[in-house]
Amino acid sequence: MEITSLSQLDVANGIYTYADYLTWKFEQTVELIKGRILQMSAPSRRHQGMSMELSATVYQKFKGHRCKFYAAPFDVRLYDKSKSVKANKDIYTVVQPDISIICDLEKLDEKGCLGAPDLVIEILSPGNSSKEMKLKKALYEESGVREYLIFDPDHENVFQFHLTEADIYSPATIYVDDEILTSVIFPDFHINLKEVFAAE
Repeated sequence: MEITSLSQLDVANGIYTYADYLTWKFEQTVELIKGRILQMSAPSRRHQGMSMELSATVYQKFKGHRCKFYAAPFDVRLYDKSKSVKANKDIYTVVQPDISIICDLEKLDEKGCLGAPDLVIEILSPGNSSKEMKLKKALYEESGVREYLIFDPDHENVFQFHLTEADIYSPATIYVDDEILTSVIFPDFHINLKEVFAAE
């Protein structure tokens, strides 16, 4: 049966794979986290403005760089790096970060990225704040995303996490409104937060 509407799926209890995800024909954007569907609300105008400003900053830094960057919509398929390849044969997680930076180009294919990006940037919106702060933080940590930045437009601050030698995220470093954020894994990559939060 062709799936043309989200209402045809069991959003509350169903477990789906990336193979299922590829067959869905509805327009609404969703993500899969460990097989469960998470609905995504349409980004606000400010969210879009910030995303464009961040994309421009990232583009200028990584133009001609060996690492590649992609902005949403861009499928990132993740698996638990602590499990065997056999256990991850079926992919149950696919997310669309606002910005992904990938240095291992072997992870890239025509469908997007298979495996953890090196750096992920997410911008909070009213409908996704708890998802980004809890579910996705744990997901990115266990998947091996080396650095994770969460931009909060309402409070004009940024939470920065990076993997430690123990393969767990550091406590958050918090940047506010007009500060310059410096990446942990790319020390010469800086983001002027005043310009990002001023974007519309």
